Amino acid sequence: MTNDKPLLLKILLFPFAFIYLLIVNIRNWCFEVGILPSEKFNHTTVITIGNISMGGTGKTPFCEYVVRLLKEQYNVVILSRGYKRKTSGYLVADDNSTADDIGDEPFQMKSKFPGVTVAVDANRRRAIATLLKKSEPKPDVFVLDDAYQHRYVTPDLSILLVDYHNLITNDHIFPIGRLREPLKGKDRANIVVVTKCPRDVKPIELNTLGKEMNLFPYQQLYFTTIDYQELQPVFPAEAPSLKMGDLAEYGVLCVSGIAKPGPFEAEVARQCLVASHLRFSDHHKFNKRNYSKMMTELEKIVCDERHLVNCEDKRIIITTEKDAMRIKCDPNVPSEVKSIIYFLPLELKFVNNQETFNKNLIDYVDKNKNYVRISEE
Repeated sequence: MTNDKPLLLKILLFPFAFIYLLIVNIRNWCFEVGILPSEKFNHTTVITIGNISMGGTGKTPFCEYVVRLLKEQYNVVILSRGYKRKTSGYLVADDNSTADDIGDEPFQMKSKFPGVTVAVDANRRRAIATLLKKSEPKPDVFVLDDAYQHRYVTPDLSILLVDYHNLITNDHIFPIGRLREPLKGKDRANIVVVTKCPRDVKPIELNTLGKEMNLFPYQQLYFTTIDYQELQPVFPAEAPSLKMGDLAEYGVLCVSGIAKPGPFEAEVARQCLVASHLRFSDHHKFNKRNYSKMMTELEKIVCDERHLVNCEDKRIIITTEKDAMRIKCDPNVPSEVKSIIYFLPLELKFVNNQETFNKNLIDYVDKNKNYVRISEE
């Protein structure tokens, strides 16, 4: 997908884009020459995962994949800034933490990996130093979510995610386009992953995409897709179990507060009898008025459009996993919503070369861990 702003609007936005580009270039130059400090931590492995474009590129599912791969062999810490949380400063999640405390994405990862340390701090450098000092045993690996532009920490391994549907090679600097920094920013990555590829993408297209990305020999390139899992109730005690195969008889209201809900909505529409959509802004905090709106929109759905037959017992709400993390922590969710709201989990799946990625990542962490051990001795 190319940038679709009208030419006149691009012209009007050009001065702002030029100023933004100037600021970003000066900032990057200050890091490169040492005017702004960037700290390298020699007693652990720091992996950053992020993007250079605005909007969702699948960072959380990729972080989860990396954590799932490493957590059995290493002491892993997930570190995030905790976007839109109600707390501030450095905080380590515990069993009582909510999405308001640590942010919806860290809360989601803490829910999936209860044995893994999850910490939030806008100052990642401070958080790493604190955890290295206080944690026992010391962390082997820090996985930094959405930290590609956080250059105050020098990563050991940098992973850049690129959305298949919004390739950075077809984009422009903000606000004309979606790029947070110039395209050359991709050169800092050790690994580049094109995410959200169609499940049936052809090898010849992957080869074309590889050439278009124009990477250096030292950079590895991989391709992933979204693998949707089985439907889950947001409130298991309130709602009966449903499988994706059951949706063929259901009318569904898709509710989302994420940057790019299109793939989620398409997957639900593909499975159910009829679907309607209700979209909110990314990381939206739901309120009583929103829940009332959900019920109103749900009542408009008819399950057989040909005969306009109403189906009160065959209508449900399905939301995204990230939205479900905020909703399940909300004490104001009405009981009528609790009994019919579900979420659609997703996992990242490699299109090809999954074993190569796994081996290379584990080998790198092993090698770095041995280096740390030898240097400490």
